[in-house]
Amino acid sequence: MFFASDNTGPVAPKVMTAIVNANQGYATAYGNDQIMDRVRDKIRDVFEAPDAAVFLVGTGTAANALALACHINPWQSVFCHRDAHVEVDECGAPEFFTNGAKLVPLSGGSAKIDPESLRAALVTVDDTDPHVVQRGILTITQLTERGTAYSLEEIRTLTQLAKSYNMPCHLDGARFTNALVSLGCTPAEMTWKSGIDAVSFGGTKNGLMGVEAVVLFNPDKAWEFELRRKRAAQLFSKHRYLSAQMEAYLTDDLWLDLARKSNAAAVKLEAAILSLPGGQLIHRRDGNMLFAGWSRKGHQNAKKAGVAYGLHFGQSLDGPDDEVLTARLVCNWATSDAEIADFVAAVTG
Repeated sequence: MFFASDNTGPVAPKVMTAIVNANQGYATAYGNDQIMDRVRDKIRDVFEAPDAAVFLVGTGTAANALALACHINPWQSVFCHRDAHVEVDECGAPEFFTNGAKLVPLSGGSAKIDPESLRAALVTVDDTDPHVVQRGILTITQLTERGTAYSLEEIRTLTQLAKSYNMPCHLDGARFTNALVSLGCTPAEMTWKSGIDAVSFGGTKNGLMGVEAVVLFNPDKAWEFELRRKRAAQLFSKHRYLSAQMEAYLTDDLWLDLARKSNAAAVKLEAAILSLPGGQLIHRRDGNMLFAGWSRKGHQNAKKAGVAYGLHFGQSLDGPDDEVLTARLVCNWATSDAEIADFVAAVTG
């Protein structure tokens, strides 16, 4: 009964097989392997972007920070939601890799940027005043840190506003595929067709061992990314093992199947939570992540039974039994009906 994070789930068997198969003989190092050649073609096909530059790195933090760094100067700003991963969960990496660019947190319900909040922040910047940080880039998290998805219209509204000030736009897609299958759109529609210039295309949370792709729709940024990736110690010598994961991920729609499984598990978990005493959703569920509440007694039972999930900070298991406490629960591709049934049994005692 492990709902702490999709990071904790196992690697998909087809991915493990691909890694073993790649472990034969010799392969050119540093991303010059033949598997990577195929990966570039696959990702370009998936995104309908034949000229896109494609790179692999080991972590989502590296993908985000390096993608942002390629598009701005140190005296510029990164506009993001105040709950965005780049703001609250990356230990200053975006600031570090951009050599000091300032993150500007914006407001908006369910961790989605309110266009008026972005507009107000952009308007206040005096681009003739050397004393102020200049406009830089907009980054959008999809799925958000509250498990919600931006609609295509919402993405376009934000990117159009950013581009009216000549700003590029980045998509943090750590749970890109969960959002994609939820919206029922294409990767192109959710990215460059909606005004996105660069995307961190996540895989680790969706069944890979540890690899993320950075897709730059402006290939003019490719050489800079090459240099930044090396300088950031993210250019793997035995790169074929990253390439093999990503190739398996994109073969026969495995990436979509894995996300559908985790989203479907979350639908069942949501129904189970709503059946509990005090069961309720705190945010709309648009993918594989739930923010929900139920009675303190139920939380006490769950924790005693060893269910792993995140109780929201500042709440105590001590207090009235019927008071509702809130938590975050995340499903992964391997979450089973049996685990969800065991969770309900644990909560209800």
